Amino acid sequence: MTVNVRTDLVALPRTGLTAVPLVLGGNTFGWTSGREESFAVLDAYAGAGGTLVDTADAYSFWVEGHTGGESETLLGEWMAARGNRHDVVVATKAGLLPPFDQQDRASVTAALDASLKRLRTDHVDLFYAHQDDENVAIEDQAATYDELVRSGKVRHVALSNYAPERMLRWFEHATAENLAVPVAIQPQYNLVFRKDYEQGYRPVAEKFDAAVFPYFSLASGFLTGKYRSLADLEGRARQGLAHGYLSEPGLKVVDEVVRVAEAHGTEPATVALAWLLSKGVTAPIASARTVEQLPALLAAPSLRLTEADIAALDTASQPFA
Repeated sequence: MTVNVRTDLVALPRTGLTAVPLVLGGNTFGWTSGREESFAVLDAYAGAGGTLVDTADAYSFWVEGHTGGESETLLGEWMAARGNRHDVVVATKAGLLPPFDQQDRASVTAALDASLKRLRTDHVDLFYAHQDDENVAIEDQAATYDELVRSGKVRHVALSNYAPERMLRWFEHATAENLAVPVAIQPQYNLVFRKDYEQGYRPVAEKFDAAVFPYFSLASGFLTGKYRSLADLEGRARQGLAHGYLSEPGLKVVDEVVRVAEAHGTEPATVALAWLLSKGVTAPIASARTVEQLPALLAAPSLRLTEADIAALDTASQPFA
């Protein structure tokens, strides 16, 4: 597979790590992509210069018959088979998968050890607190993750699914107490889900110089243009997720994304991701179920949207801002 990928890399602040500005989401591994297809996607992503793979211990426990850890297991098997662990920036998360779905020290430590075993590695590069646990003080959570960094099992700490106020408290406390300060946040952000990031999370990321890796960058496939009605969702693995975006304002956004894509001779997914990059995010996270879906994702950093394109997309998506 030949893909034109922007050769300049983005730096992850305060880490020394760099990556192409497209993060490969690992939630499909072991879910909608089997072992062979997952390996093929990972091979193609790495072959195009990609380095940062995002997974979680919880992927994909929501599937009947799954227990969680399926994605990490496949990623670990792939790195072992290819002998390329040192070439991959591994991001995983803790806090959603029972019985370690709390953020107390014992749960987080046990979750990390289980992840390391599945990933077949002795450390992870980015370790996210996957969701908040309001039964545990932010100060105690920050201390736990700092200990894991000092242990060498975690290189850098990151946060996802915390209220902006709790996230801000973590950054402030870690900075004041010389603990490991989170280097990245993972908010939900896309053309049909703007308000939370733009009004709540972006100010925190900018104040503390944190990388921003948005999830649901393509709104669970809605922004690829393949879902234009309820009938288009029937029988899809992500039916429930994408259904939440299906509305008259949402469809108007898709129409505009498709129009811009046609004007540039590219895919709607490329446009949706390029819009995120135009907003200053470090790198959007996007998943590919098959190798054939990957070129449209990797093309996003090379697409230069015009000011008129961005303004049109901004206007169409204003109801979500």
